[in-house]
Amino acid sequence: MATILSVSGSPSHTSRTARLLRHLDGRLAAQGHRVNPLDVRSLPADALLTADFAHPEIVEVQRLFQEADAVVVGTPVYKAAYSGLLKALLDLLPQYALEGKTVLPLATGGSIAHVLAIDYALRPVLSAMGAAHVVQGWFVLDRHITLVESGGITVDPVAGDALERVVDRFSQLLSAGPVPLAA
Repeated sequence: MATILSVSGSPSHTSRTARLLRHLDGRLAAQGHRVNPLDVRSLPADALLTADFAHPEIVEVQRLFQEADAVVVGTPVYKAAYSGLLKALLDLLPQYALEGKTVLPLATGGSIAHVLAIDYALRPVLSAMGAAHVVQGWFVLDRHITLVESGGITVDPVAGDALERVVDRFSQLLSAGPVPLAA
């Protein structure tokens, strides 16, 4: 099965986005994939803000991207775009850090007015970084994610059923083998 890097671009310690990703990580792991979670907020702020490409933790993140077969990228939507924290990380990765990889973009936000942020803000960047296949992403309204005291979440079936189908299609693509690069 595939090795998946699951990246949360949320700056919040009580992030619905991060908890949603960790919930989905469990689903992907149950389907036989090896999932490596990465919360960008845990990286040193000084390394991100000063573009310290040589910082040991940034070098380690670059290695995680290189070794992954696929990447899940989750972000809260702010001002109709992905988070600045995620942008800071993406800027520190090699130009083609996603070359040959299948990528699943996910976003959370407070209004359906932000639903197009995946296609108009995030997808172009992921494609420019060489992703072989950026699959259909999914947007989840904050109100459909309920935080649970244990650190988990519950997802309203209105959003959860469709999200699970998107994640399962992503998993099936990975199980089918690598996506051929365009000639």
